[in-house]
Amino acid sequence: MKNLLILFLVISTTTLGQTKLDKLLSKWNKRNVPYISVETLALPKTNAILLDARDQSEFDVSHLKNAVRVGYNDFKLKQTILNLPKDKDVKIVVYCSLGIRSETVAHKLMQEGYTNIYNLYGGIFEWKNANFKVVDTLGNPTEKVHTFNKSWSKWLHRGKKVY
Repeated sequence: MKNLLILFLVISTTTLGQTKLDKLLSKWNKRNVPYISVETLALPKTNAILLDARDQSEFDVSHLKNAVRVGYNDFKLKQTILNLPKDKDVKIVVYCSLGIRSETVAHKLMQEGYTNIYNLYGGIFEWKNANFKVVDTLGNPTEKVHTFNKSWSKWLHRGKKVY
């Protein structure tokens, strides 16, 4: 009975948290880029180019391993395209803190003909909340995640908040 109660609490908490995140993303996003879940991205067979749409200061605190920072305010489409493979069907996942800024960057890539573009649902916050690893500028695992500012930090439930 105790195990059943614990399972119910875990499922309801996860579902409630996802519902709140759905509402936040619906408020800010147009949903013109398909999402990929952190669980799917973490699968060994999911081979993708990772683009980080956050500011340099956020990226320097931590990022997904092998991610390339393309920024948001300083995003340069032509420069980014020069550094991508010529194959426009290559899988590309763009992420930011929660998946708001990354949608804009991903959509710009779609408009340039890239056909296999995804927005990471919940961004680096959801990645860390699922207990997946992030790395610092030296490539070392870290618990720190830049939360953009104090009000957005409520969405990060694991790791050490930096802002």
